[in-house]
Amino acid sequence: MTAVRLPQEFPSRTAFRSALRSSVRPVLCLLPLALVIVVAVRHRSVLTEGFHHLATAQWPWLVAAAAATCGTWVAAAVTRQGAVMERLPLRRLLATQVAAGAANHLFPTGLGASAVNLRFMTVCGVPLARSSAALALYLLAESIARVSLLAGLLIAFPGALRLGGLLPDGAVGPLLLGGAVVLCVAAAALLLIRRVRTAVFGFLRTALGEARSVHTRPVRALALWGGSLAFPALQAAGLVAVGMALGLPVPAAYMVVAYLAATVAVALVPTPGGIGSVEAALIIALVAAGGPVAVATAVVLAYRIITVWAPLLPGALTLGALVRLKVI
Repeated sequence: MTAVRLPQEFPSRTAFRSALRSSVRPVLCLLPLALVIVVAVRHRSVLTEGFHHLATAQWPWLVAAAAATCGTWVAAAVTRQGAVMERLPLRRLLATQVAAGAANHLFPTGLGASAVNLRFMTVCGVPLARSSAALALYLLAESIARVSLLAGLLIAFPGALRLGGLLPDGAVGPLLLGGAVVLCVAAAALLLIRRVRTAVFGFLRTALGEARSVHTRPVRALALWGGSLAFPALQAAGLVAVGMALGLPVPAAYMVVAYLAATVAVALVPTPGGIGSVEAALIIALVAAGGPVAVATAVVLAYRIITVWAPLLPGALTLGALVRLKVI
């Protein structure tokens, strides 16, 4: 039987896919910038009020807050490197963290940054299963470090948060009950649905193997846990600096406790970058730490301008550039 040849004018499947990617990539490069504009327009009142408070602040403290924010990118890069055995290219790794920060504020919390870093590790040659395991190890280490810092500070400063007047009567019981119900549903799904059980156990085996490999190299383990501790500490330091800039009458240690407690509380809220939920939780926590409501609100708005809105545009541009250069 004679093979049928396509006419020369019909492109091959590979050429068609290549042309499609070439046409889609410029759109993907501009997408982060478009999302920044949309989010900024939706929250323009918050931006206006935040910049108004910044105009009355002490600038040296604001510079310190901006430096702490930039330091979080370095801490994140160190932690990402510590979670994987392969040596990642340093400059591209750091640029990826800047882009991941923007992606994290444009998409539901954690998904944007995770997608950017997962793609980056895959492009760097790390297999997808091990990239996912490294991502899970990073999230686990950062969560443990954040909760450990909070627990240690609460032990050192037991009076840092006074939540008695902020929680409605009888609210603790329903919250605990709701958490127990969620855990029971997750356990039931794990036990009763075979596909879920197989996928979860397979992933856990890969993740545990990656964790063992990382901890056999002291340099990787130090980077993983040192960066995980430095990341929330630098975030909290930024809040302290803004609080000093606006004259918040709360001790620095209490502000750190308030920040850690607020971020732990909103960790599971699926809003882009925690926008809205983080502000509310931070204000409540600062008031619980002894700050006046008006000043606490001003501090939180100014802090979010420095840590979220100001880095959003350069982060989105970096994200677009990394997509264009095929780094991610």
